[in-house]
Amino acid sequence: MVRNQYDNDVTVWSPQGRLHQVEYAMEAVKQGSATVGVKSKTHAVVVALKRAASDLAAHQKKIIPIDDHIGISIAGLTADARIMSRYMRNECLNNRYSHDAPLPVNRLISDLGNKMQVCTQRYDRRPYGVGLLVIGYDEQGAHLYQTCPSANYFDCKAMAIGARSQSARTYLEKHLDTFKDCSLQDLIKHGLRALRDTLPNDVELTIKNCSIAAVGKDMNFTIYEDEEVEPFLKAIEGEERRGGAPPPPDDAPPLPAAPPEEKKEPTEPVPDVAMETQ
Repeated sequence: MVRNQYDNDVTVWSPQGRLHQVEYAMEAVKQGSATVGVKSKTHAVVVALKRAASDLAAHQKKIIPIDDHIGISIAGLTADARIMSRYMRNECLNNRYSHDAPLPVNRLISDLGNKMQVCTQRYDRRPYGVGLLVIGYDEQGAHLYQTCPSANYFDCKAMAIGARSQSARTYLEKHLDTFKDCSLQDLIKHGLRALRDTLPNDVELTIKNCSIAAVGKDMNFTIYEDEEVEPFLKAIEGEERRGGAPPPPDDAPPLPAAPPEEKKEPTEPVPDVAMETQ
């Protein structure tokens, strides 16, 4: 059977029980620039890699504030993220107006999932082609949620989405047990190390292509951009990357010179035997 017979509409199931339009939207998330989220008992952090459309354009912002206690980082279509962030802001404002209290993070994510699910069930809509990492802090503690175009959402201890994010997830899985009791500074360092692993070997994190945001106990949602990121980048500068050896410090003694090669007398060439096999 030809796959194209079943991917023209989001409401049409394939014989394998798949909705291809939803899967295409999830591919859009995988092609977006990477973003990493980690949380501890008291804080949650997202670190995002900003991408410029061209050398003539500024880097696209990846982190969007929602409320004093909630913010999101995106991977995928920025236009879809603007629609979703506006909806989330309205929900938070309505709750503050009606209840004079901040909206619990899990309730906001549940409402967002219901909104996204409608787009996977109606023929006149298409799925949102963006994935979100939502961080927040409320009476239940720090939260980190991942949302998908399929309308699924997950409560995570740490997560990375976007292009080449598998390398970051490998790092997070390796250090998962250490996040629970980490301080805010250590959480940001872990996030930057994981994000750095998503880059090619010839590209480094800089103040231009990296953004950081954090929220936690006695701390509103705060975004660090440009020069504010530099102290965190210097904290991980020179560390081991992808299993390679870290660069030597500036005051390291020079390596000893290699011993000179011994001169060997030339020998007569030995002809190979025809049709010889090894």
